[in-house]
Amino acid sequence: MEKQIQSTPGRIDVADALRGLAVMGIVILHSIEHFNFYSFPPTDSAWLSFSNTAIWNGLFFTFGGKAYAIFAFLFGFSFYIQDYNHTKRGGDFRLRFLWRLLLLFLIGQLNASFFTGEVLVMYALLGFVLPLCSRLPNKLLLLVAVLLFIQPMEWSKLIYAMAHPDYVPAALASSQYWGITGAVQSGGTFLETLKVNLWEGQLASLTWSWENGRIFQTPGLFLLGLWIGRKKLFEYSEKNIHFWMGLLAISLICFFPLSGLRGMVPDYVQNGILRTPLSLILKSYADLSFMLFLVSGVVLVYYLSPLQSLLRYILPYGKMSLTNYITQSLIGSFLFYNWGLKLDIGTTGSALIGICLFSLQLAFCTWWMKHHTHGPLEYLWKKATWIGSKRKIVINK
Repeated sequence: MEKQIQSTPGRIDVADALRGLAVMGIVILHSIEHFNFYSFPPTDSAWLSFSNTAIWNGLFFTFGGKAYAIFAFLFGFSFYIQDYNHTKRGGDFRLRFLWRLLLLFLIGQLNASFFTGEVLVMYALLGFVLPLCSRLPNKLLLLVAVLLFIQPMEWSKLIYAMAHPDYVPAALASSQYWGITGAVQSGGTFLETLKVNLWEGQLASLTWSWENGRIFQTPGLFLLGLWIGRKKLFEYSEKNIHFWMGLLAISLICFFPLSGLRGMVPDYVQNGILRTPLSLILKSYADLSFMLFLVSGVVLVYYLSPLQSLLRYILPYGKMSLTNYITQSLIGSFLFYNWGLKLDIGTTGSALIGICLFSLQLAFCTWWMKHHTHGPLEYLWKKATWIGSKRKIVINK
């Protein structure tokens, strides 16, 4: 198989394309959600009502639970690249990575002060799994990831509930925190919003992640990204192309029955105590399958189709994913929260705002990366990561 692949020296471009598409999906989803401020005006227009529903369902089908999954998957892959490069120079990156996680925790605090749905704090808290497992053999590493993907907590709940028919689960903790943050987003000042986001907002986000299986799925995705890096599967080769084709087929075959079974659960499982964990398990499996389908599809399109030239336009956006992720929170909260413009628009208009926000960010990234090697926040994070070492970091080309 002979094919000329355009690439950037020192980078895996297809990973940047995936990262850019993931953050694009996150930005647009957050926009239609009004950045977790679920307030939408009523409409009497049948056409607009149809448009709102179609856009909401379509975007959540494509990106909901998948864009963040790709983001987490690539977080693990990035760790592999950094660890591998440092090991080649005779060093051990693992302790430096723990310091990097602490820095990410602080960056996450900045993001959380504006947006209650932020994930960087969770990444910083769960990222220890990467240095902990980074020296495991490949088969064992993949096994640990699979065990996390299985959702052991939800299975334990399901089995316990089946063995104890009188079991009554505790009420969801996240709902009370979402109620507190929503009230302040609706009528609070900037400082009041900042305060509630930094406490109740983070408690809401973390407890929601626990209740929805993300606390297990996310480190599993980290390890899967690490495994993909070790196997060098993002590099172009005939063997790797066959792998991605096989994964594309398997993930698609798995997605439809899993999604169908989840849709059947409410009709066939009347006991709510059993229905909740079973639905979550099937949703987690279905989302993972579709996420792997998307990743495989993008890799194959990038390496085998003329659309590679189109995907390359998004590379600067993927290289500046941290900067884009933080700035979308700052801009989005200003657009939709009470302390800012508090825009009262429906899903269709919100999706257009998300597309405009993405387009503006992409234009800025394209200009910035023509003159620099790192995005602004990427540079600061990397510079702080290597503080105290003799390593030199260049931002200007």
